[in-house]
Amino acid sequence: MIQRKKGFAILIALSSIIFLSAGQSLHFDFSQIIKNIKSDEVVAQQPPVSEKITKEPKPIIYGIPTDSLEIVRDVVERGESISDILAAYNISPTTSYNLAQKAKDVYNVKRIQSNRTYILLHAPDSAQTAQYFIYEPNELEYVIYDLRCDLQVTRFKREMQVVERELAGEIKGSLYESVLAAGGTAQLVNTLADIYAWRLNLNKIQPGDQFKLIFEEKQVNGSTIGYGALKAAFFQHNGNPLYAIGFDQGNGMGYFDQDGKSFKKAFLKEPLEYSRISSRYNMHRFHPVQKRYKAHLGTDFAAPRGTPIRSVGEGVVLEAAYTRGNGYYVKIKHNKTYTTQYLHLSKFAKGIRKGKQINQGQTIGFVGSTGLASGPHLCYRLWKNNKQVDALKVKLPLAEPVTKKKRREFIATKDAFIKRMEALDRKSEELKNILATEKTSAIGNI
Repeated sequence: MIQRKKGFAILIALSSIIFLSAGQSLHFDFSQIIKNIKSDEVVAQQPPVSEKITKEPKPIIYGIPTDSLEIVRDVVERGESISDILAAYNISPTTSYNLAQKAKDVYNVKRIQSNRTYILLHAPDSAQTAQYFIYEPNELEYVIYDLRCDLQVTRFKREMQVVERELAGEIKGSLYESVLAAGGTAQLVNTLADIYAWRLNLNKIQPGDQFKLIFEEKQVNGSTIGYGALKAAFFQHNGNPLYAIGFDQGNGMGYFDQDGKSFKKAFLKEPLEYSRISSRYNMHRFHPVQKRYKAHLGTDFAAPRGTPIRSVGEGVVLEAAYTRGNGYYVKIKHNKTYTTQYLHLSKFAKGIRKGKQINQGQTIGFVGSTGLASGPHLCYRLWKNNKQVDALKVKLPLAEPVTKKKRREFIATKDAFIKRMEALDRKSEELKNILATEKTSAIGNI
């Protein structure tokens, strides 16, 4: 009976089309129309196909499955505490206080700093109750504050790898710009400047001078988080090669040239890392504050306020005080011959006081403009045999060379580093040849 009704409906539809097209020279393929109608019937009779939707699994974060949790990534705002953050996720002040007490011996919540990223995992309910708060104090560590039930605080340390890297480049501008352009960092520039400061005037390097470095890089999960020791370096200035080979004779890492002579002097050449000299030792200088000519018995280093100031050598603090002219200053006696003084500090480093034993390179204060100073800088003074002298001109003795006992070991170390650096030249030449070939091929295809 159903089939008859369907056939009757088809005939009516066809009749209507014939009637509407009467008197017109139109041609219809009725067999196709019938075929389409039957096709629609077949599709209508088929049951719908169920479509499976595959849901992407949520990630495991810091070892925590997040299938039943929502993930929030944010940054600690200035002045914001962990209590402020957790309050927005249904954690009461009492719970935050109890958490802080538990965290004291693991990672005190007061040490959480602004502008650092945190991750918060909360329940997907309307209250969005926090379950975990995760904070990274540095690239190597992370702390998980478990907010469930008993409140747990756990500090984890990632596995760090130390790998050796090689770097080579050519001076095209300043040393700083050239090292960074070759893939280095400001830290490498400062280390290189410290090593070579006594042998080369790094402010007079020229375009075309070459450098090579072998250094340690600290990595976590394949990402660089910092740098270790500079193992060896090479600098070619005006065609003259000068290697700096890192070698430990038993007193810590030192640097020696290819002949085994030490790069290290009795003192560091400068008390600030690779800074700019703004005023030299001068017996007749116009004072910028007092507006009169007077002797300037020191060397001024221009640097941003707060830059760490380091002692140029080992010694004992004679004075750490304040005067109207010098501002905050530190004076250090290194031995019977040499004494140094550091003026216009913004403040002393922690623990710096009269009688304090100081190591070479130790931070003793920070750049400021206290006393008679027109802007932030360090005035560095040097006494030799109780007489003030020009720190940039005085000749200081070399440190001990490689000892006879360690000579063979040093030569083996030196030869290994030199071979690696020579290999850098070959790699560079091969790369140039490849690029030249590709360029020639590209021109030929034009």
